[in-house]
Amino acid sequence: MRILLTGANGYVGRRLLPELLESGHEVICCVRDVNRLGIDKETIKLITLWEVDFLNEPNFESIPKNIDVAYYLIHSMSSSITAFDEMESKTAKIFNQYMNKMQTKQVIYLSGIVNDDHLSKHLQSRKNVEEILYQGNYQLTVLRAGIIVGSGSSSFEIIRDLSEKLPVMITPKWVLTKTQSIAIRNVIQYLIGVIHNTNCSNQSFDIAGPDVLTYKQMLQLYATTRGFKNWIFTVPIMTPKLSSYWLYFVTSTSYKLAMNLVDSMKIEVIAKDNRLQKLLNIQPISYTEAIELAFIKIEQHLVISSWKDSLVSGRFKKNLTEFIQVPKYGCLNDHKKIKITNLEKTLENIWSIGGEKGWYYGNWMWKIRGFIDKLFGGVGLRRGRTHPTHIDNGDALDFWRVLLADKEKKRLLLFAEMRLPGEAWLEFWIDENNILHQVATFRPKGLTGRLYWYSLVPFHFFIFNGMIRNIAENNL
Repeated sequence: MRILLTGANGYVGRRLLPELLESGHEVICCVRDVNRLGIDKETIKLITLWEVDFLNEPNFESIPKNIDVAYYLIHSMSSSITAFDEMESKTAKIFNQYMNKMQTKQVIYLSGIVNDDHLSKHLQSRKNVEEILYQGNYQLTVLRAGIIVGSGSSSFEIIRDLSEKLPVMITPKWVLTKTQSIAIRNVIQYLIGVIHNTNCSNQSFDIAGPDVLTYKQMLQLYATTRGFKNWIFTVPIMTPKLSSYWLYFVTSTSYKLAMNLVDSMKIEVIAKDNRLQKLLNIQPISYTEAIELAFIKIEQHLVISSWKDSLVSGRFKKNLTEFIQVPKYGCLNDHKKIKITNLEKTLENIWSIGGEKGWYYGNWMWKIRGFIDKLFGGVGLRRGRTHPTHIDNGDALDFWRVLLADKEKKRLLLFAEMRLPGEAWLEFWIDENNILHQVATFRPKGLTGRLYWYSLVPFHFFIFNGMIRNIAENNL
């Protein structure tokens, strides 16, 4: 069966892809940038890539045709605070134009539960997209889900950050709102189960786990499941803006996502029926079991996808390909090189940089820089990295974005997503003489950018010298 997968780089899309391939389907992955598809080389050989941006006017040249099933896993909630609903409507309309040309038979849309009389802007946008998709020339199946719990999901990571970093919490009253979460494993089961199921044609279904909990209960149950206790006190005076700042500074979420989440957290998200669960004979996973399953993946370093690796977790929404050629003119740089004695171990060190491993020298200074970046609205260091030793093109790595990770060619290229008066690259490569090169390149914007660079030169001397030395010598 020919299946079109939008959102192939997203959290759900990357979980769904291996299941589709294992079932023997032919999969065409839609990506805005083919150079940042976070999938291993063996999997890429099994799929077809289609580079398309559904916010741009359609281009029908060389489009895939005769699509049996298309998954609509696109949303723009993290892209904007005010205009994301307009972006989502435009995307859905352009998607419909493509589907009509492709002669698509079925579209499966993963939406949100929209049963409350007063919907947040985010949930109203999901409902509007649903109505637009129902206008397409295909059979539509809508799966309405609440909070998705799984290793790497934005909701799970926010709950994890709050619970583990704040044993005592002064929280806004929205933590008393009831919600019904669902395990990512159940979501994938539903997404697979409705493929060409005639009982699901042109219908919308609520999908959810068995537990209806307040956000406060979810935080407390997380702590209990992980073997510790937290104390949560609710106050009525915290405004939505203060709540958003609270989430932004304590967790790894972006401010835009925090604002939209707070807006939605005031609305009860509870399923009205379980028709599809009975129809597909799916066993719902409890909230605590979903947490336990997530940590099995985390502890075994088997997290397939994380919301942090999506472009929406950072500042830049541009095509990353335009940054992959490091500029030479009008730039300032720091080039260090050192002879290495253990090629394999040095490569391992380079591929382990960031996250819990740190930056091999002056980690406290990196943390201060991350805190300053967060104060000025940047991403800070809290994103960490998805896997401790594996890196894919497009992955988030603290406040950097991986532009190129080619272990065979012994090259790693990072692009800064921190707030800067310019653009910055950090590159590592090993030449044929076993010389490790470490190059920090900065393209300043005006006088402010140059003053910024020269003010940090004394720190660069110690940080960059120490970093390359420890990467090369930390081979025991």
